[in-house]
Amino acid sequence: MIKSLISALNGVLLGKSDTVELLVMALLADGHVLIEDVPGTGKTTLSKALAAAVGAEFSRIQFTPDLLPADVTGGAVYNAKTGEFDIKKGPVFTQVLLADEINRASPRTQSSLLEAMEERQVSLEGERHKLPELFMVLATENPVEFHGVFPLPEAQMDRFMVRISVGYPTEETELDILRSHREGRPVDKVVAVTSPVDILEARKQVFKIHIDEALERYVVSLVQATRSDGGVRLAASPRAGLNLVRMAQACAFVAGRDFVNPDDIQRVFFPVMEHRVFAKDSANPEASKNILQSILKKVKVPK
Repeated sequence: MIKSLISALNGVLLGKSDTVELLVMALLADGHVLIEDVPGTGKTTLSKALAAAVGAEFSRIQFTPDLLPADVTGGAVYNAKTGEFDIKKGPVFTQVLLADEINRASPRTQSSLLEAMEERQVSLEGERHKLPELFMVLATENPVEFHGVFPLPEAQMDRFMVRISVGYPTEETELDILRSHREGRPVDKVVAVTSPVDILEARKQVFKIHIDEALERYVVSLVQATRSDGGVRLAASPRAGLNLVRMAQACAFVAGRDFVNPDDIQRVFFPVMEHRVFAKDSANPEASKNILQSILKKVKVPK
């Protein structure tokens, strides 16, 4: 099932198998994904393809400066026939939600997603409404624009299990992309290869993947190392360690193993940690990554 899902997504996003696998791992680990890249690299296409391949309900919200929290969560609407207010649920009540260009909306609107992402519920007019059991937020943002954008605060960044980037294709891959669009958009041809019920069942198996105590201590050491580094302004939270374990379990599951090894942790280390660790040298965009690379080399790997 997982191989079929990965194959279906690779047929839409050509030449980006590593990105596709990370997205599927996050789905299996019950996490949300922040997709950061320049326009036109396939962020929205990948999100639509994932929902179609899983057979999940899909909603897309185009975030703009004038978007209000009620446009995301819904609210009370006056019913002229009954003379009462009815609760109208917003697009957040879905299974796969694409929050497109999330950094274009105001902080108030961005924060309307916080409860949904963390608690899997939405409060409307004093009542709590549960979201579907399978609920995943895929948020995209453009890192190169500075006018009319509101950077995500650290608290909201921490809600995303991983941050991934699609990146530009190679010359040969770009040629294949041109050819694949001759008879329409490949994403429109994606058919469901699994179901939300199957994904939820797979998650149960992922959570049972064995991780040795030595590897748990390895994860803790990696997280703790971000807090003792002198070049770090904001270190990784305990949630970072939890997400690192979950993603490592999903990585092992995708590889067909029932146990986690050090390579699984190292493979998902940067996608889980890069958007959580902020360097004091904010002028250098590579500063945080360099610190994490140093930590990964410095912390002893269990045998």
